[in-house]
Amino acid sequence: MFELLGIPPQTLFGQLLLGLINGSFYAILSLGLAVIFGLLNIINFAHGAQYMLGAFVAWMLLNYLGIGYWWALLIVPIMVGAFGIVLERLMIARLYHLDHLYGLLLTFGLALIIQGLLRNAYGISGLPYSIPPQLAGGQNLGFMFLPNYRGWVVVASLIVCFATWFVIEKTRLGAYLRAATENPTLVGAFGVNVPRMITLTYGFGVGLAAFAGVLAAPVYSVNPNMGADLIIVVFAVVVIGGMGSILGSIITGFSLGLIEGLTKVFYPEGSAVVIFVIMAIVLLVKPAGLFGRTA
Repeated sequence: MFELLGIPPQTLFGQLLLGLINGSFYAILSLGLAVIFGLLNIINFAHGAQYMLGAFVAWMLLNYLGIGYWWALLIVPIMVGAFGIVLERLMIARLYHLDHLYGLLLTFGLALIIQGLLRNAYGISGLPYSIPPQLAGGQNLGFMFLPNYRGWVVVASLIVCFATWFVIEKTRLGAYLRAATENPTLVGAFGVNVPRMITLTYGFGVGLAAFAGVLAAPVYSVNPNMGADLIIVVFAVVVIGGMGSILGSIITGFSLGLIEGLTKVFYPEGSAVVIFVIMAIVLLVKPAGLFGRTA
């Protein structure tokens, strides 16, 4: 079997797979952030906590009610999305006409509250969430071993990301959403309930974070810090792709995951900072992001 610059293919493709897994979560989470920022103009710093909440709710459903993984994939985004709708109506809706800083501070405070409550209830040690039996094991591809569940994570994230892109970019509903970001008064004049659309959009963005949390539960241990560890990287992904850019979030999320995986192979010391180095370069060259629109 060939080697690339002295790197065994099992090591290279194994790290690329791990990068693709990370990229799957980057893409879904940054997509949720882009959807929320694109319509609500709110920087949702609670997104990491809502991702973590999705994993915890899936764990609670399994351990307290016996509801397994497949039902959790459907139920948890609805439950956490409904929680997000309540937050939007009670708190976030009051900040739409204020500076971005107010929304960031509010959602950051909400993230700390959610994280603190779960830390007090369950501690900081990871809680196991088993892989569903249908996805146990893996496939020997010759050049690497592919765990079935990790392959499923990539496929599921691709389906969700591009289905979301299609709805927003290619359907009448998406046209209303995009129009509401530019001129909500005009859209309202056509009989569209813009406040309800905004509320449901926030709930949908939160639901995407919860969906990612359910996918992550069997891969990573379920713990209160899992969102805090990830959200800073996801914000860097969003900035690189362009704030509010749907396609930019998807492409950038997967691409940066792969770049991070390659960096772990060829320069492991730089893998923790490579995304932030790329962000700095992109901001210098194109401040609006790779796919962002300049004002």
